[in-house]
Amino acid sequence: MKRFDKILRKEEKVVNNYRVLIVDDEKEIADLLEIYLKNDGYSVYKFYNGMDALKCVNENQIDLALLDVMLPDISGFEICQKIREITFFLVIMLTAKVADSEKIMGLTIGADDYITKPFNPLEVVARVKTQLRRYQQYNQKTLFIKKDEYDIRGLVINKASHKCLLYGKELNLTPIEFSILWYLCEHQGQVVASEELFEAVWKEKYLSNNNNTVMAHIGRLREKLNEPYKKPKFIKTVWGVGYEIE
Repeated sequence: MKRFDKILRKEEKVVNNYRVLIVDDEKEIADLLEIYLKNDGYSVYKFYNGMDALKCVNENQIDLALLDVMLPDISGFEICQKIREITFFLVIMLTAKVADSEKIMGLTIGADDYITKPFNPLEVVARVKTQLRRYQQYNQKTLFIKKDEYDIRGLVINKASHKCLLYGKELNLTPIEFSILWYLCEHQGQVVASEELFEAVWKEKYLSNNNNTVMAHIGRLREKLNEPYKKPKFIKTVWGVGYEIE
């Protein structure tokens, strides 16, 4: 984690009104997340154990919590459950465990997102921004308004400027690649069939051999997104059906 200390962004601090709770018994991780979040203008409450964190929740208004699963006194799952008994602020679980059962358990008890260690602190900040933006949009009842920009876990795509950023770095996408990504983002959470994607992007009737064309472009797009082959973070393949951005 120390290697990230040298790449903190140097732009002017932005002050916002969001309060973030960090709970992690790995002091180095908690301290580093605090630095990055404060650098982005967030107010931060930081604790290395669960009981002090719960006391903070009872005494302060929190907008989002970053909860480590494995703590010395009480698990992050238990903290999440207790939080959900009294309030509904956003919760992102942090854990070194990668089993699907652990993720399902966290989401079932009320967590809004899940980040597996080791992680890039910039990705954590991006996830925090995304969750808070979605929460604000939901409260303002604007979720169903057609948008010109999507921010999905640090992947920002803007139709008006025709630009795509990944964790703040602009990606050099071809018009076809941009159109594919935009269409998938517009249908976030839905599985888009290869046939539908081809006809929406290429504006032609889909034929069986066009599936190879779609696959080739998805492959190049994943390379530009630095997607791991086996566990992509953004564009997921639903075998026999199509593609999805969760």
